[in-house]
Amino acid sequence: MAKRLFDLIAAGLGLALLALPGLLVGLAIQLDSPGPVFFRQERVGRGGRLFRIHKFRTMRVDAERQGQLTVGADARITRVGAFLRAHRLDELPQLIDVVQGTMSLVGPRPEVPRYVAHYPAALKEVVLSVRPGITDPASLRFRHESAQLAAAADPEREYIDVILPAKLACAADYAAHASLWTDLGVVLRTLRVLLTR
Repeated sequence: MAKRLFDLIAAGLGLALLALPGLLVGLAIQLDSPGPVFFRQERVGRGGRLFRIHKFRTMRVDAERQGQLTVGADARITRVGAFLRAHRLDELPQLIDVVQGTMSLVGPRPEVPRYVAHYPAALKEVVLSVRPGITDPASLRFRHESAQLAAAADPEREYIDVILPAKLACAADYAAHASLWTDLGVVLRTLRVLLTR
């Protein structure tokens, strides 16, 4: 209950403070490339339930047809999108998902069904027992994931065989020990990373 209350207060304040900057970001996205302001994609949430995540669109509208992974300096990324990704601003609309209750501020990052299919059964049950989040320890650890994938001979296999298992281990550890205090610690670490980029 305390975690949910913290999520609602923080997300509500965040949305209020970011309303005007969000409008400016939306205008920049539309001026930069044709398409919607938001990118909506099906993800797997708590208990295996599907939901559609909110993000600022950072790629061309047809980007998903060319694959799910973002590798290095991906040509699909728009100019405004590159800036938003560099500063993690594309994730801010997920505050809407937090208010709606499909996400939390802190929790395992939600994956698309295609990659959830690779979760081992035991870890899947643990990781999906909590709400997915905007940030988590694995996000901080793998904040340079795109560069790691770009250096791999086969980015898809690198993600499935190397990165995904490590992320799942982090997510399972988080789920087993999650509390309001651990969440506050992750939020502070995330802010420190963002402010020192």
